[in-house]
Amino acid sequence: MVEFSDDSMRPRYQKLIEELRCPKCQNQNLADSNSAISVELRLQILRLLEQKNSDEEIKHYLAERYSDFILYRPLVDQRTWFLWAAPFLFALSAAIAVILLQRRRQSDIGEYDSGRRAAMSAGDRERLDQLLNTPSEPR
Repeated sequence: MVEFSDDSMRPRYQKLIEELRCPKCQNQNLADSNSAISVELRLQILRLLEQKNSDEEIKHYLAERYSDFILYRPLVDQRTWFLWAAPFLFALSAAIAVILLQRRRQSDIGEYDSGRRAAMSAGDRERLDQLLNTPSEPR
């Protein structure tokens, strides 16, 4: 049980230890991990809160010390912008590819039909016209 000088720090402390990742554990936050480094980091966070540091200052301090890996939600900066933008770029690329393939398919079908008509001889066209214009006989 953690003792606070001011109970209003408890929600901030809880939020921070749930948002920060254990540097040693595979994919656990500081709240769930029992590793020695997690225990030490929870104490460090408590000390920083007692020193009246803001949540952002605490995250910045820990990220400088343990790298951005400690943050579950890394900041958007020049090193991480591509990771944040990649899903949108991929979706846009896929949409453009689908549109281009649809247009190509439609133009290929149109070229095929017009090529077939042009390849017919005059006699074939007359015969086709006769067949199409002849009323069908009831059976």
